[in-house]
Amino acid sequence: MLARALQRQVGLLRPTATLSAQLRSGYATAAATTSANNFAAPQTAADLPKLGNIEASWAGLTPTEQKGLSSHLEELQRKDWKELSLEQKKAIYYVAFGPHGPRAPVDAPGAGAKIFVSVVVTIAAAVSVFWLVRSRAPAPVKTMTKEWQEAATDRAVEQKMDPFTGATSEKKRSMVQS
Repeated sequence: MLARALQRQVGLLRPTATLSAQLRSGYATAAATTSANNFAAPQTAADLPKLGNIEASWAGLTPTEQKGLSSHLEELQRKDWKELSLEQKKAIYYVAFGPHGPRAPVDAPGAGAKIFVSVVVTIAAAVSVFWLVRSRAPAPVKTMTKEWQEAATDRAVEQKMDPFTGATSEKKRSMVQS
């Protein structure tokens, strides 16, 4: 445990060119570089962190260890899924879809207030656009006035239009809409 912590500390003190080369080239090159520098890197599944509680240990791993573990889990995924243990399946799911990296939840203070204010501003903008369009609209056509519609109902009665469901029926429906 102490040896691994020391390796992590020494790994952080390496020159940035070596570290950036490791990040660019992937885990295989990083493992070879660390072995060349006499640092122990996870080479086999036994050297990797335990999969039992991957949710708790993932944040404590270095990026190189995370990359090694994810590549190990990718190898496991190529096997028959019936042969994998429940622990391995949970680890694969957590690394693929867990709340880490870009999927980490943002618990910023005041996030609820920001959401509330943005919703209120959006509703106010929608209402103001509706009011603006409504105020610029022309007056309603003359056939939409109440007098015109009452006159249309009288004319329908005179002409005995639609005797089953219209103005001349037993229900005496009117054509007034507003």
